Amino acid sequence: KHSDKKQQKRSKVKAFIKVVNYTHMMPTRYNLEVDLKSTVNADSLENATKKEATLKEVKKLFEERFKTGKNRWFFTKLRF
Repeated sequence: KHSDKKQQKRSKVKAFIKVVNYTHMMPTRYNLEVDLKSTVNADSLENATKKEATLKEVKKLFEERFKTGKNRWFFTKLRF
């Protein structure tokens, strides 16, 4: 199908970290079985270097999840 280089390029995931108030979150029927609470916390967002390191860890977790093929709905483009 695709060369290894093209396949790696297409399997990249762009992650971001955002602080959100839990009272504003809406429950859904979707569930993502990735433990981000141990990786992302208030201490990891203190300064830019810690945030960058945390962001890289989150990106690695999501890319690993994408390559295994679990939770396909999470990685599909949103259709508006």
